[in-house]
Amino acid sequence: MSEVAVRIAREAADLARTVRDQAVTDGVDTKSTETDVVTMGDRAVERLVRERLAELRPGESVLGEEEGGDGALDGLRWVVDPIDGTVNYLYGFPFYAVSLAAQVDGRSVAGAVVEPVSGRVWSAAAGHGAFLDGKPLHVSGADRLDLALVGTGFAYAVQRRTAQARVVNDLLGQVRDIRRAGAASLDLCSVAAGWLDATYEVGLNRWDWAAGALIAQEAGAALRLPEKGSSDGLGDEMLVCATPGIAEGLTGALRAVNAGEV
Repeated sequence: MSEVAVRIAREAADLARTVRDQAVTDGVDTKSTETDVVTMGDRAVERLVRERLAELRPGESVLGEEEGGDGALDGLRWVVDPIDGTVNYLYGFPFYAVSLAAQVDGRSVAGAVVEPVSGRVWSAAAGHGAFLDGKPLHVSGADRLDLALVGTGFAYAVQRRTAQARVVNDLLGQVRDIRRAGAASLDLCSVAAGWLDATYEVGLNRWDWAAGALIAQEAGAALRLPEKGSSDGLGDEMLVCATPGIAEGLTGALRAVNAGEV
C-alpha cells in the first residue's frame, strides 16, 4: 500500500504545482473562517486522488478534507489531505504538501507526504521504517528540553489562536526555540528527519496527521495522537510527537501550561 500511496501522492503533487497559479486567482473560497481558505487546487487534487484510488484500489473507502467520506474507523480506509498548508499554497510559500495514508481500524499502516515544490517524497509502512527520497530516516538524539527545537501550529478561529499564543509564550522559555511553518504533515516529517526535535498541536483533523504521524513514528518518534476520553491531562485534541529523549519532558511542560485546554 505504501507504493500506491507514493505513486498517487506524486501525481497529485504534480497537479497541485501545475494548477497553482490558476487556483489562487480563479478559485479561492473560505470554510470555517475568513482565514481558512480552500482553492480550486485543493478540490482538483482530491478528485484526482479519489479517481486514482478507485482505479488502483477499487472498492476501498476514502476520507478527504474537501469531500468528506465515511467516518467509521473499522476496516481499511484511505485518508487524504489534498494540500496541507493551503494558506502557504495561496501565498506561494513553498512549505505545503499532499498527504495520503492508508489506515486499518483507524491506525495508519502506510503513508506518503509529497512536496510539490521541492519534489521531496516522505514515506513509511508500519513496521518497515520511514524514508525521505528512499533514504532511511531517524529522529534526533535530543535529550534536553531546554535545547529542543519544537514545532507547532495554530487554529483558524481567533479565540483559539489567542489561547495558543499564550501557550507558546509560556513554553518558549523552556525550549531552544519554536517554529511555526504552517503544514502539520511536514512538521511531523521534520521530526522524523531530525530537523525538529518535536512538534505539538491542538485541533488537527485525521487527514492532517494520518501519513506524517506514521512517518515520524517509524523514524523512532514517541507519538501521542488525539484521542477521546484521554486521561493524561492533555485533552482529547492534542497531538504530541517528539524524539524519545524529550517526550516526557515536553508532555509535562505542555500539561503544566494547560496546552490541551485551548
